[in-house]
Amino acid sequence: MSNLLECFYWFSCYWENAVSGEKKKKKKNTSSEKMGDTTRTQKMGLLGAISYIVGNIVGSGIFITPTSIIQQVNSVGLSLIVWILAALISMLGSFCYVELGTSIRLSGGDFAYLCFMKWYPAAFAFMCIGCTINYPATLAVQAQTFANYVFEGAGIEMDETSGFWAKKLLGFALISLLMFMNFFSLKTFVQRFSILASLAKIAATLLIIITGFYFLIINGKTDNLKGPFNGSNWNPGAIVNALFAGLFSYDGWDILNFGMEELENPKRTMPLAIIIGMTSIGVIYLLVNISYSVILSVPQLKSSNAVAIDFANATLGPAAPVMPVMVAVLLVGSLNSTMFSASRYLQAVSRQGYIPSAISGISPKCDSPRIALLVHILIAVAVSFMGDPNNLINYVAFAQWSQRAFTMSALLWVRFRKQKLHPDRIQLPIIMPILFFLVCTSMIVISIVTDFSSSAVGLGILLGGLIIFILFFWDRALPSIPGFHEFSNGVDNKTTEFMQIIFNVIPERVGDDEMRNAVGDNEIILSKSERSDKVSPSDLSSNSFSTRM
Repeated sequence: MSNLLECFYWFSCYWENAVSGEKKKKKKNTSSEKMGDTTRTQKMGLLGAISYIVGNIVGSGIFITPTSIIQQVNSVGLSLIVWILAALISMLGSFCYVELGTSIRLSGGDFAYLCFMKWYPAAFAFMCIGCTINYPATLAVQAQTFANYVFEGAGIEMDETSGFWAKKLLGFALISLLMFMNFFSLKTFVQRFSILASLAKIAATLLIIITGFYFLIINGKTDNLKGPFNGSNWNPGAIVNALFAGLFSYDGWDILNFGMEELENPKRTMPLAIIIGMTSIGVIYLLVNISYSVILSVPQLKSSNAVAIDFANATLGPAAPVMPVMVAVLLVGSLNSTMFSASRYLQAVSRQGYIPSAISGISPKCDSPRIALLVHILIAVAVSFMGDPNNLINYVAFAQWSQRAFTMSALLWVRFRKQKLHPDRIQLPIIMPILFFLVCTSMIVISIVTDFSSSAVGLGILLGGLIIFILFFWDRALPSIPGFHEFSNGVDNKTTEFMQIIFNVIPERVGDDEMRNAVGDNEIILSKSERSDKVSPSDLSSNSFSTRM
């Protein structure tokens, strides 16, 4: 057995050296002026940050939700208003999360912020939703959309059962390939490919925009735009459901908060990336939907299963097959960005000690959270069988907005209590986080009222997370049993050692120094002995997931 594990280890090392090459070691920073994780050697600049935002947002949504929105509101004019409202809400949320990200400099997004507040039961419960529904369902929707467009572009026709499994397997194959590439380098592949995928997405949307406005301006095709509000459905429930679909298309604006420690100069990079990225996306989405409406009537939009393909068939003639190919290419970037944020979310949870320590493992050469990537993908494969993309989107809506409401309450709490935060933070006018908190809370209530069956899934997982926390982490439950700590520590350590050999990773943990550095505690000065938060399995017994119990 030991020989087999040694073979796995050397195989992993061989591929790392072949793909990543030798990297120069950065000097360790011993000054308290440099905050955050000093062991990370690869940083993202402004261009990379913009590409991650664009790459994570412009994806399956703009090619799925136009039909859902028009089905709800039943008019071109009202659908465009919904798109504008969704953009404004997303922009507001982006700036609120800029304040969070620059105030509490920890990777992991909402979970890391709730743990910083020591709201551990809430953090654990929402972590369960995020790990089992939010990110896996998003990845599953993107993979399913990719497969649909590939099959449409290639003109492949199958019976219902064969088509179902063929599309599933194609999506799983793409996810596996991206996982393998993410294993071996963040900077040399993931960041560069994200930039390339963002350019491909812009090219695909520009083709729709240019074609649509050519027919509008040059050919004078305005029939579908006359009486833009005729037949509008002003029912509040329908408008909110349409808004949910629009917000799904804009989702991903908080991706930079999941890699705060990998950003160069977050105070400058985050606001600029959000302003440039979100403004560009808002304009592109509005123009794309105008182009759709110029070519396709409201009944055609409502009955469309692939709106981009129907648009191309009506305008591009023999060149129509290029559209599904371009959409499939841009979806690869969306999948990659989702994997980036979800894996770091899982890794942050493990670093806090709530799930097995092995999941916190980071490759020492390319800073890739390999085990977290694998776990996320396995969950996404299972979730993909829970329903069609529309069902999965509904599950995601409740999970996202309930978690964001709680995170905004944390921001308001530290603001009103004037709790110490990072000195270089960006502080917004207090009305902005208050307004976003009210928006998030309204979304939760309306989601429960209008679609309780979908909300019940999220509520059930939330309740299950609280029960698990009480059983395994409350000191009066299982942790009170003699020998429980020793047993759980032993299992955790053995599992971590095994995973280290298989994936060639080093587990991480959040120590006291890093938590204080997250808010810029000037009293913390790193020693000259190259202090690191990377630990060996033998060091984990004092901070493993079982010791939280």
